[in-house]
Amino acid sequence: MAAKSTARTSKKADAQADEQYVGARIILKALEEQGVEVIFGYPGGSVLPIYDELFKQNRIRHVLVRHEQGAAHAAEGYARSTGKVGVLLVTSGPGATNAVTGLTDALMDSIPIICLCGQVPTHLIGNDAFQEADTTGITRPCTKHNYLVKDVNQLAKTIHEAFYVARSGRPGPVVIDLPKDVCMAQGSYVPAPHGVQHKTYRPKTQPDKAAVAHAVAMMAAAKKPVFYTGGGIINSGPKASKLLRELVELTGFPITSTLMGLGAYPASGDKWLGMLGMHGTYEANLAMHGCDVMINIGARFDDRVTGNLNYFAPDSKKIHVDIDASSFNKNVIVDLPILGDCAAVLEEMIAVWKARKYAADQKALKAWWRQIADWQGRDCLHYEKRGKLIKPQYAIQRLYELTKKRETYITTEVGQHQMWAAQFYRFDDPNRWMTSGGLGTMGYGLPAAIGVQMAHPKALVVDIAGEASILMNIQEMSTAVQYRLPVKIFIINNQYMGMVRQWQELLHGGRYSESYSEALPDFVKLAEAFGGVGLRVQDPAKLDDTIKEMIAVDRPVICDVMVDQKENCFPMIPSGKAHNEMILSASDKADKQITGAGLALV
Repeated sequence: MAAKSTARTSKKADAQADEQYVGARIILKALEEQGVEVIFGYPGGSVLPIYDELFKQNRIRHVLVRHEQGAAHAAEGYARSTGKVGVLLVTSGPGATNAVTGLTDALMDSIPIICLCGQVPTHLIGNDAFQEADTTGITRPCTKHNYLVKDVNQLAKTIHEAFYVARSGRPGPVVIDLPKDVCMAQGSYVPAPHGVQHKTYRPKTQPDKAAVAHAVAMMAAAKKPVFYTGGGIINSGPKASKLLRELVELTGFPITSTLMGLGAYPASGDKWLGMLGMHGTYEANLAMHGCDVMINIGARFDDRVTGNLNYFAPDSKKIHVDIDASSFNKNVIVDLPILGDCAAVLEEMIAVWKARKYAADQKALKAWWRQIADWQGRDCLHYEKRGKLIKPQYAIQRLYELTKKRETYITTEVGQHQMWAAQFYRFDDPNRWMTSGGLGTMGYGLPAAIGVQMAHPKALVVDIAGEASILMNIQEMSTAVQYRLPVKIFIINNQYMGMVRQWQELLHGGRYSESYSEALPDFVKLAEAFGGVGLRVQDPAKLDDTIKEMIAVDRPVICDVMVDQKENCFPMIPSGKAHNEMILSASDKADKQITGAGLALV
């Protein structure tokens, strides 16, 4: 029976391969077969054949952005909130170079997107033709892989392979460079084979069972364990998050997360220590510093998490689970690397723990939790309320309380507001938090929100923004209005490039060089000029009503929240310092340390 089925599939493929299509149509057929529902793009001369084919069909929706960087971030938002591959379409030359920031952002944060990029005709490549750029050369260091297609008969195969590369292993961006003559030539369509595999790229997803058994034995023997989790769990899919929660409950170990991993374990969970890293919680960072066994699942030991590598978790044995072998021992030397997909490794860890009837050392674990409770007692996220100023932390807390029972997705721009959002908006589910982590791209949040809203039309999508960062891609407000996408832009407006000002205050003697914005637009009028709704609030007593009004409006909204200009984001580990050298508040000094022995402020 199986042989007959295979024969029928082969005949169908041969029949389709005999059919001739224009290259642009082949592209769309391949995208349809890959399940693509929406493309974010901007037309130009070299991609007009593709746009002509888009016009002739109605299976794939196209969203016209206002800048190619916006297209890339929108594709990222779509991908991160759905787990699918996001797609963008840009023209040659400046269209391609404008997308580079978004491609690099996706590479740093392991987001699967496909960039279809126009190119001058093949006979003009290398001639400095109008709107020509060496796209494959430019994008080689900022993509997982890229292709230049010179044969129309290779188009479908290349697209199918590109989707496989983008979504397999450690996800990432892939560029397909498409010369105009290839898009206009006649060629054969080749359907996607079942189980597409690259001839050389075949990432290992199943872990070595002996390594997992060793890791679980280390965990069972731990006195002061901690789970250190990252975005790899989110990328692995919903199953990984469920398995993580099961393993945490099974062991009783404390858990913390990077910025990219928020939501994999619920913030409402009783084992949750909060985010770790430069603006992580006191208890999370000190637990990392003082642990004896660290179980890193899906994180890459980036510098914003580790601080000074010479003093990073000095007394711990380190287990590192990752899908990408190049991450092992890249920044931190580990005791036990485990190569594999997070979900597969977690499943095996749970099986081994149960099969061998392991149990944590309860006496030691209780003592560890008592120490953590002491750190939690410091209430490191406490802030002082003064007069009638809206504190930025309070604004985000109220946003959380008024939206937590809804289907809500949060995107952010980059800066202080981003860190406050990570600290005060509590995520209980994966794929609800979209932010630029590795690259720290200002202007990310609004186009990302557009991508999320396209994927989840009935959900509440809020971009928590800063007044400086939002201006980087404010033109995408026009996209939101055109496509009736009711995204909400919640601006934490302190009239400064807040994180720059904070560093200048704490590390550069208060010399505020070019960090104050002297000519900001009236955001209410700006929203209205685009055809959206503008709101403003500066009285804490009116904040809730303003947020409720923002939510109730079924149109794009800019909500301008005027906050305390002088507020800084704490806790903070100064660059180059260790986890036990945190600044906890404005009254702390940068040289005030936490002793390694007592782990208490001196």
